[in-house]
Amino acid sequence: MRLSQGMLGIGLAIAILFFAGAATARYFLTRLSSLPPRPTFPNDSAAPPPADAAIDPAPPVEEAAVPAEPAEPEPTADNVEYQARVTVAIGLILRDGPGVSFPQVGGVEYNAQLSVLGTSDDGEWINVRLGNGSEGWVKSGNLQRIN
Repeated sequence: MRLSQGMLGIGLAIAILFFAGAATARYFLTRLSSLPPRPTFPNDSAAPPPADAAIDPAPPVEEAAVPAEPAEPEPTADNVEYQARVTVAIGLILRDGPGVSFPQVGGVEYNAQLSVLGTSDDGEWINVRLGNGSEGWVKSGNLQRIN
């Protein structure tokens, strides 16, 4: 009688441990399979993009928006506002205009020095000139002023 009670106790203990382990594994697998919430930063716009939208979509070149008028006057060597460096570890995307609808024209590496020529009307984009003379727009909040 005692032997059967001992075997039953051991069997129940093993079953409880098995199901507790399976439940714990399922919990962690479901937590890891869902995406974390999108982080927000001070320079983000007020309304976050929909969850199914791409982070930084680059439209095909034939569909790229081209402004009727330039957002800023054509930069010259005389209108450099200040020098800055890139503070984002992954670098920046250089765009043809002030917005994600403009095509990508290159990139800027981390810690690269560049000249700031101006900002967009809404303050979300910065017009820059790289050391090689190429110009474009980068998202604001990713540069540190150096003088």
